[in-house]
Amino acid sequence: MSQTQITVPDLGGMDQVEVIEICVQAGDRISEEESLVVLEGDKASMEVPAPMAGTIHSLLVKVGDMVSSGSPLALVEAVAQESAAASASSEPREAAPAAPEAKPVAVNSAPTTLDVRVPDLGGLDAVEIIELCASVGDELQGEQSLMVLESDKASMEVPVEQAGTLLSFTVQLGDKVSEGDVIATMRVAATESSPALPSSAPVKAQAAKSQTAKSQTAKSQTASKTATQSTPAATANRGAVHTGPAVRKLAREMGVDLTQVSGTGPRQRILKEDLYQFVKQKVNSVGQAAPPPLTIRGSDEDFSRFGEISQQPLSKIKKLTAKNMLLSWTTIPQVTHFDEADITELEAYRKGQMKDQIPDGVKVSPLAFILKACVKALQKFPQFNASLGPDGDSLILKQYYNLSVAVDTPDGLMVPVIKQAQDKGVLDLARESSQLAKLARDKKLPMDAMMGASFTISSLGGIGGTAFTPIVNAPQVAILGVSKAAYKPVWNGESFEPRLMLPLCVTYDHRVIDGAQAAMFTRYLCQLLSDVRHLLL
Repeated sequence: MSQTQITVPDLGGMDQVEVIEICVQAGDRISEEESLVVLEGDKASMEVPAPMAGTIHSLLVKVGDMVSSGSPLALVEAVAQESAAASASSEPREAAPAAPEAKPVAVNSAPTTLDVRVPDLGGLDAVEIIELCASVGDELQGEQSLMVLESDKASMEVPVEQAGTLLSFTVQLGDKVSEGDVIATMRVAATESSPALPSSAPVKAQAAKSQTAKSQTAKSQTASKTATQSTPAATANRGAVHTGPAVRKLAREMGVDLTQVSGTGPRQRILKEDLYQFVKQKVNSVGQAAPPPLTIRGSDEDFSRFGEISQQPLSKIKKLTAKNMLLSWTTIPQVTHFDEADITELEAYRKGQMKDQIPDGVKVSPLAFILKACVKALQKFPQFNASLGPDGDSLILKQYYNLSVAVDTPDGLMVPVIKQAQDKGVLDLARESSQLAKLARDKKLPMDAMMGASFTISSLGGIGGTAFTPIVNAPQVAILGVSKAAYKPVWNGESFEPRLMLPLCVTYDHRVIDGAQAAMFTRYLCQLLSDVRHLLL
């Protein structure tokens, strides 16, 4: 195998350009036209392609080196049949023809119309328009960019030759143009001292950008269209992006806005790896975006103008409750179902036969029976003792029955949890619920006593009220509300008789539970409470 030295091609008059990126490594197998290095001058960047296929023997430059036309870049080992082509390809390329001299022309002081044409493309043909840098009606300065063209290996900006007003475009994004094609018309103010510039100033296609610092400033003040034809209304600031043509083309194909990508190359240049990493992060973040922060806002009105006011801070418990309730209310579609349980016999048993069997110091309220009834109802309707899975399309059914009971304290609402309620009788439930409530009011409730609940009960029976709509305590899917029992006339088929009716309400997550299930669950709960014998089975 023979070694061929790859050199810097003709730079079109540029000298001492910097190596800003090396695209290959020693030992890499490369194909013909594959990019070796990226060079950058004051106004242009270009990729240097390999003139033949082969294997990189060694690199003769490093990032930051300054090189000129003919400077050695790398040694490539080519197979025998590739050698001849490689030898021919590595010869110095023919320099671009010199620009024709500008010829003075006679002009008058009146405005004239000028056709803007595509300059010399260095032998390329049918180059795509990837960006329009101005809009019809814009006042343009001399050398300000009008549009950007791009081939497979290079991009270049087409500047206007004279200051004037852009009258029209004769092309649009995605069109392919060649040297000499008319791309726009301008109205310019002619001056006697100005020589007419040739409409086809030679520009090396691989020496991409022909924009001055003045045009760069003017360009940043104009809204530019996107490189993709599918979203021409979007805008981007190309001046803020530092990358090569190949990366720009790949970004357009992937639909990526390069202004959102962070570059890790020299001078924050965006590399292909940066583009791939950006897309990977976006894909991985789909469905994993954190919910927006909850903002609890009250009124900003100045109430002091109506009279005297005072202000007191909310307790930590109230602040936490407010945040949890707001999260639940704004993220869960909630519905409340109402029903009444006839607890006439239950109360007669509790205050009669059971009273003689209760140990001293234990107080059994209707809540203990309600807790026992809830366990049985949850066992019959397991979807109420569940949580929605993280992906939103699965249900996590819990095999434990940890019931939390809302307790009103001077500092706010606290919700202690009775663990493994399915293993406890009415007396055990009465004893434990009383102990937890006392600890909560005395501020001695440990943190683990408020964790792990699968279903919540909020009882206002001791306070009063006929009905209310509790809010689901997420991530649970249902909550039972209990109001104050009252005697009502109930028709027994022959006459009305007074019955002690207990108002119940179940608020449920409508994503998990439908109305029919909620009605059956609540009715079954009422049946359990209507006959104490059901609770003993």
